[in-house]
Amino acid sequence: MLTNVTRDWHSLGIQEVLTSLNSSSNGLSQEEARHRLAEFGPNELVEKEKISPWAIFLEQFKSFLIIILLVAVALSAILGEVADAIVIFVIVLFACGLGFIQEYRAERAMEALKRMAAPTASVIRDGNEVAVPSAELVPGDVTLIRTGDRIPADARLIAALNLRVDEASLTGESMPVDKMTEPLANDIAIGDRKNMVYMGTAAVYGRGTAVVTATGMSTEFGKIATMLQEVKVQQTPLQVSLDQMGRWIGIGALALCFILAGIGVMRGHEILEMFIWGVSLAVAAVPEALPAVVTIGLAIGVQRMVRRHALVRKLPAVETLGCTTVICSDKTGTLTQDQMTVRQIYTNSNSIDVTGVGYEPQGEFLLNGMTYNPEEDAHLQALLNICSLCNDTHLTSADDMWQIKGDPTEGALTVVAAKAGAWQHELNGQFPRIGEVPFSSERKRMTTVHQTPEGKVAYSKGAPEVILNSCNYMYEGGQEKELTDEDREKVLGVAQTMAGDALRVLGMAYKRFPGGGDESIETAEQEMVFVGLAGMIDPPREEVKEAINLCEQAGIKSVMITGDHKLTAMAIAKELGLLKEEVALSGAELDNLSDDEFKAIAERVEVYARVSPAHKLRVVEMLAGKGHIVAMTGDGVNDAPALKKADIGVAMGITGTDVSKEAADMVLTDDNFASIVAAVEEGRGVFGNIKKFLVYLLSCNIGEILLMATGILFGPLLGLPAGVLPLIAIQILWVNLTTDGLPAIALSIDPPDPDIMNRKPRPRGESIFTRPVLRFLAGAGVWTGIVSLGVFLWALNSGRSFIESQCMCFITLILVQFFNALNCRSEGYSLFRIGLLTNRWLLLAIVASLAMTIPLIYIPFLQEIFHTYALSVADWGIAISSASTIFIVVEIVKLIGWWQGKRRQSLVPA
Repeated sequence: MLTNVTRDWHSLGIQEVLTSLNSSSNGLSQEEARHRLAEFGPNELVEKEKISPWAIFLEQFKSFLIIILLVAVALSAILGEVADAIVIFVIVLFACGLGFIQEYRAERAMEALKRMAAPTASVIRDGNEVAVPSAELVPGDVTLIRTGDRIPADARLIAALNLRVDEASLTGESMPVDKMTEPLANDIAIGDRKNMVYMGTAAVYGRGTAVVTATGMSTEFGKIATMLQEVKVQQTPLQVSLDQMGRWIGIGALALCFILAGIGVMRGHEILEMFIWGVSLAVAAVPEALPAVVTIGLAIGVQRMVRRHALVRKLPAVETLGCTTVICSDKTGTLTQDQMTVRQIYTNSNSIDVTGVGYEPQGEFLLNGMTYNPEEDAHLQALLNICSLCNDTHLTSADDMWQIKGDPTEGALTVVAAKAGAWQHELNGQFPRIGEVPFSSERKRMTTVHQTPEGKVAYSKGAPEVILNSCNYMYEGGQEKELTDEDREKVLGVAQTMAGDALRVLGMAYKRFPGGGDESIETAEQEMVFVGLAGMIDPPREEVKEAINLCEQAGIKSVMITGDHKLTAMAIAKELGLLKEEVALSGAELDNLSDDEFKAIAERVEVYARVSPAHKLRVVEMLAGKGHIVAMTGDGVNDAPALKKADIGVAMGITGTDVSKEAADMVLTDDNFASIVAAVEEGRGVFGNIKKFLVYLLSCNIGEILLMATGILFGPLLGLPAGVLPLIAIQILWVNLTTDGLPAIALSIDPPDPDIMNRKPRPRGESIFTRPVLRFLAGAGVWTGIVSLGVFLWALNSGRSFIESQCMCFITLILVQFFNALNCRSEGYSLFRIGLLTNRWLLLAIVASLAMTIPLIYIPFLQEIFHTYALSVADWGIAISSASTIFIVVEIVKLIGWWQGKRRQSLVPA
């Protein structure tokens, strides 16, 4: 029975394939096609299980932090803070809606895969060529392929005439692949199956006929779609840390409420009174502004990244890039220009280097490192004329951008000729083409015949060994001389050396037709004159080498993962400085490794070549399993599963496919690997700022809790009358409103520390709450409680009323938290080293929050509500001097730590 399943069609003969598919070279009948369409379903990519957008919304809504914040909203409303409750609830809805939009867009990768399918296809039905929707193709259909066609389904070629297919989006191969019809070995990679064509790729030259072997989800694209559905997205380190903190705060706040309320009841306080104070403590313990500040911090980080050519699609992924330890990068179009460029020319026994990259016709010719004028070298001029005339690809300019129309290899030859002034359109006008023998993968050469003033001349280019076999003469020393065996060996040796440098080498030759030029074109490729060689490569981006060095400085390992050949990949990696241990694996070598064997060397491998999408997934999963935070860059459809599986996927914005962009967490708008380094810096800065305001919020809240808990637990020992506490409930809520809002947001846009790119990435499992952070939280929290309580007790013992004492405690607590905000700008650097004015937004936030508090102190009707009174200048002096002690102490500790660090460095031997 015929089934739509994958088989090794490339290893079967044409007749065997047709027989297996119950088809023939005349195609299927319309009736049989309809029957198979009903059996196999449409030729389109579909999801196995549709994910409802509302399910995504509910999943976001059920996070533990959001639940805690909703409880805080309800508690605030019960306490009469209806306006505050409404504002917090709106913030919660905003955060959930933003997460819903981001996640829903990420799942649109499946829709992008559908759009990659060809809309129509030319097939043979009942012996006639007809155009049908590509969705109606079925296994056994015979489809016709022409230049420019998008391949509509996976198919086995049964005829191919100079057919070349661009498979870069599927395999990563930078060059179009020459297709053939002969059976191939069974166990070969997809990129080497030259008798197969695959759905979503494109024919760039020639034509062919193929019988469809797989449609829809059974195609290679379908397998990618299946892997996209099976990939499970992991939580980012930030999400893990915030979830841990949410559980810790929730459990701690609830436990403290019950314990203190119970103690109060046992000491004779009213149950309702204790409930109100317990609720006040719970509100003080929960940083209500957390989701808003996190969202704002991430959003500001996104804006900064956009200015540095990195567009983030998922907010939580901003900080993930900042702690990335491995970047797995595709080669074509990411590390390289994706524009074939001639690097070296060999003619007249001279090796001439050519500068310039890409398709812009700008560059110099260098002989022995010295500038060389091509117009003064007849041999070089002859070779460049062949490059330009024996060529079907054109160089065009639009909007100051140079592009080619045609084959990349021929494009490189057109450009190098233009660099020397041998413009193709001018030469074609002077020497019109009157005949040609087109290129074919079997012949490995192309020949054109042109009319010149001296008569007919044939120009030929192709594989060096093929060109040499057709030559009897050699153009050298200004004359045509006999080509000896020694000359052949010398030229082939040069070609091998160039190939060893990962250059693709082509030979050039010509033949003048004797007499009147009446010989047939079949003899044009006989007794030719060899002129020289041209070696080309898809060159690395100029700025990538520096970017890789910066990544290494930041503790990030760069790994190349490509579908290109191993030799080419290693040469590019070596030129970029990426290949240090010279450990490289091909896809076939990777398949031969067991998981244990691969695990032993995974962290040492620097280049993966000739790999499939499954290989990329395996690499990402292995590195992640060894504790690495993996970023995967790519631009093709083949990169999509690994982009989604990686901790952060980075797609290319210009050359990237829609599939890769939709699957990625971040898109580089300039396709520049160097932008990743900028994104790393911004990511680290964003996480550092999130850490700053979390430390600030929690240290302040710990101080508030200690202040209130001490008053409840030790009030009698401190001489407090029954029912009197340092702060009333509404004062606590106001402290939270003024200090947890604007200052925390201002910390989220704080400039990064000066040495942020000299630090190693954070370990995957490391929490925000490291030992230094916990020490700071405890110290700052205890100091805040002691200072505020001390001012309160001093006021009481100085004969102040309870209301006046509470007001002094209230304003001191607010001021000490403002000074603490300045402390939190850097974990290890003194504020005087990073600059007081480098974050003016924080100073404005402090001034604005203080301005909001002043009316509570001096407006009479607000004084009664908030238990305040009009403070004198002396009262302000006491409050400010007491509050500033936390800033002074922390600055002293930072300076001592800085001095000890410098001293340890001086003791380390050079």
